Amino acid sequence: MKPLRIAILASGRGSVIPRVIAAINSKQLNAKIAVIISNKADADVLRLAESYNIEAKYISSEQLISQTLKQHNIELILLIGYMKILSHTFVDEWRNKILNVHPSLLPAFAGLMDLKLHQAVLNAGVKETGCTVHLATEKLDAGPILLQKKCSVYATDTPQTLKQRVQKLEGEALVEAIKKWQEIYG
Repeated sequence: MKPLRIAILASGRGSVIPRVIAAINSKQLNAKIAVIISNKADADVLRLAESYNIEAKYISSEQLISQTLKQHNIELILLIGYMKILSHTFVDEWRNKILNVHPSLLPAFAGLMDLKLHQAVLNAGVKETGCTVHLATEKLDAGPILLQKKCSVYATDTPQTLKQRVQKLEGEALVEAIKKWQEIYG
């Protein structure tokens, strides 16, 4: 069976990408990351891509992103900390082919990101948090959920400690969600 051709759109460090690469290298996933695209020219994820010999591109235009995805015969797009809301046109063009990983148990804390999200979790006094992998739709953080992973929230947590724990879950969740996506849509 031919490896699933994946593209990653990211705006920051792409801290969960090594977990996906490890799953590919260990044959846990039959996939290939063909390109990593960032909408920020100075994003650390571009250097991360190069360190793994994965093509890295800075592209901010959705039209050019879409052209690049087609040129690479992309079958699945992973949004990993992509800090730009996708247009209705882009989502329609890639319907059911875009997975987003969100650092909360959606629908809780939808629309928030990074330390602001984890501070909101702490402020809310919830006992559990985690991450969600869902299909991206026109509505922010509202697409069909493929899976969620949970972790406890401790009284001693800070936004930073919570973020670290949730990011570990995100890597696992993404690998499982890619497998699930392949079963359903592949």
